[in-house]
Amino acid sequence: MGMTITEKILAAHAGKDKVQPGENVWVDVDVLMTHDVCGPGTISIFKEQFGKNAKVFDREKVVIIPDHYIFTSDKHANRNIDILREFVSEQELPYYYDVGTDNYKGVCHLALAQEGHNRPGEILFGTDSHTCTSGAFGMFSTGIGNTDAAFILGTGKLWVKVPETMRFEFTGKFPDYIMAKDIILQVIGDIGVDGATYRTMEWAGEAIMNFSMEERMTLCNMAIEGGGKNAVIEADEVTFEYVKKRTNKPYTVYRSDPNVNYYFRKSYDAST
Repeated sequence: MGMTITEKILAAHAGKDKVQPGENVWVDVDVLMTHDVCGPGTISIFKEQFGKNAKVFDREKVVIIPDHYIFTSDKHANRNIDILREFVSEQELPYYYDVGTDNYKGVCHLALAQEGHNRPGEILFGTDSHTCTSGAFGMFSTGIGNTDAAFILGTGKLWVKVPETMRFEFTGKFPDYIMAKDIILQVIGDIGVDGATYRTMEWAGEAIMNFSMEERMTLCNMAIEGGGKNAVIEADEVTFEYVKKRTNKPYTVYRSDPNVNYYFRKSYDAST
């Protein structure tokens, strides 16, 4: 039996030839993202568990983006930003997009894409439920809590259960008035807000592959609203063109095998 995109990525990062849904594996992490909401808590746990003078596993793989409680006079919110700045300085982290500077990049999920941190075939964890957005690049990307993030900071690894995969195929061409947001809302309406709980939502079909990267990100962004562990779209020329303008780091492309035994599979006529 073949493997899905998600299974192949997890297998590769676990040093295995094959994994199957329900299996638990240690995976090596390519990118960890945190922001001003969860960053301070993550940093506190990291220092408590690994030591006040501990260093992160890889400075090049940590991305910090304040984007929630910013442009405010609230002293508690501003203290969160101060904690991030202090940690970045201590650790000499290169990828800190500080608010109020020319280096600020806005919402974390867009910044990850626009600054070249999203690359096909990689694993990205973020302390935000909508980290699933990055699955639009053909990568495994999902949200985690502060404790898991702190563990990654110290080790570069995480214990993950391989999710089952639900495949949604859209054949044909969407009418001009249909956008990615319409599609994800329709699908969640079909399966329910818990219909994809701890499962991959894999998107495919001619209509999906005609979407721009921005539309693909919109589609993957709301996987969590259906309970999904992650969302993923196979990387193609649209992906490659977007990525090469933003990074020259190498990556590996994974595609689902034709003989995959999906947990769920549904085909839609995009024209209707």
